[in-house]
Amino acid sequence: MKDPKNSYRQVMKATSLFGGVQVFNILVSIVRSKFIALWIGPTGYGIAALFTSTLGLVNGITNFGLDRSAVKDISFNNNEHPEKTPRTIHILRRLIWFTAILGSLVMIIGSPWLSEFAFESREYTLSFIMISLALLFKQLSSGQLAVLQGLRKLKKLAKANLYGNLVALLITLPLYYFYRIDAIVPAIIISSLVAFIFTYYYSQTENIEKIELTNKEAFTEGKPMIRLGLMLSISSMIGLLVAYIIQVFISQTGGVEEVGLYNAGFVILNSYVGLIFTAMETDYFPRLSAIADKIEAIRKTVFEQAFIAILLITPIVVVFLTVAPLIIVLLYTKEFTPIIEMVRWGILGMIFKAVSFSMGYILIAKGDSRLFLKTAIGFNALLLTMNVLGYYYGGLEGLGISFLVYYIIHFMAIRVITKLRYNFYFEEGFYTIFNICVLICGLSYALTYIENPYLRYSSLLVLSLLSIVFSYIQLDKKMDIKELISKIFKRNR
Repeated sequence: MKDPKNSYRQVMKATSLFGGVQVFNILVSIVRSKFIALWIGPTGYGIAALFTSTLGLVNGITNFGLDRSAVKDISFNNNEHPEKTPRTIHILRRLIWFTAILGSLVMIIGSPWLSEFAFESREYTLSFIMISLALLFKQLSSGQLAVLQGLRKLKKLAKANLYGNLVALLITLPLYYFYRIDAIVPAIIISSLVAFIFTYYYSQTENIEKIELTNKEAFTEGKPMIRLGLMLSISSMIGLLVAYIIQVFISQTGGVEEVGLYNAGFVILNSYVGLIFTAMETDYFPRLSAIADKIEAIRKTVFEQAFIAILLITPIVVVFLTVAPLIIVLLYTKEFTPIIEMVRWGILGMIFKAVSFSMGYILIAKGDSRLFLKTAIGFNALLLTMNVLGYYYGGLEGLGISFLVYYIIHFMAIRVITKLRYNFYFEEGFYTIFNICVLICGLSYALTYIENPYLRYSSLLVLSLLSIVFSYIQLDKKMDIKELISKIFKRNR
């Protein structure tokens, strides 16, 4: 019988591995941004941002979401029907070549209009034609990553991400130093090429059986993959549209500076604090997809994921609430202190997101594309409404409050949907731990209002330590952390 401690340890191992990769990628991004801003200035930085965002937009429209939907099919077949796995992988690779070429052609043909849309002139038409190469490599790379993720080759996936980002940084920084603004387009192409080289190398280390496959067979057998991928892609596009509308509303209501503050606040919440979700997703999605037809196994897997997620996020929330002003000044400048209250309210939503995040993946793992799209439209409409009302009545702090309320509603709605649709529910004892975590986070927020700074910070420090101890004790019960550490030390002797 499988030791239950091992499944919890697997979740923690994957989170630690990809959490480290995410931290490294953030550091690379910070270094790149600092030097690029220094060498090409605000104008060059703006040009690079417009190229990158346009590339992302065309990629999102033309990749059909295959980089995510394929993970589900590969992981399920690898677990239930291993003999079908090579064929599924070859179908994905054939489809990815089609979407990559399609995306590149769309960018080449549409380059004059893309230039006008982004820069209000056709001056950058040739640049967009050249960037079509970056789109080709980007999509091919995403296909290789999907193979590694679906097969759950976590170390190879981490290495491909890590080395790709590092080598791209080392090559492109000298380009920016010597050629300044003229280096923008070559740097984008080279970064995509380097990423493709590493992902291709690591995916080729897997001995996938050769399969004879016609284009007609690939498209016929790949229809379910394409259908789910399209729904995921549409959902992502809706999310981007909602984010854009919110920024336009803030700009028209409060000015461009408020948009900058809003973006800075949500970078902290989604990129820095939210990296734990990105780290978890990498292993969680294929693991859940592999058992998509077994509801009891799903209950167990989602429980483990949500349990570890809330216990990891709780100390992060409490510590962040304690030192939020310092973190914001370190990441940005004193001019960004108006976002302190927004971020403090918003970060409380993370505890609810940790649970709804874990439950929400059931819909994708099940391949329930129609329900997923309906919920995506509904939740995005709710988010847009709440953010607009929150900012209109409460400014930046109102946005933080609306973010918290949204995730509370999202959590309750996903709980009802998964119960009615799949008969999913958490094992006994989960909500006791969850409620304690919510109480700790809520109390931490309340303590930030203590006027005496010595009393405020000493109280928050004590609560930070208590949250760490509480999380450690609960995780130790499931994982036996002491035994795990002992094994690691013995292995390294």
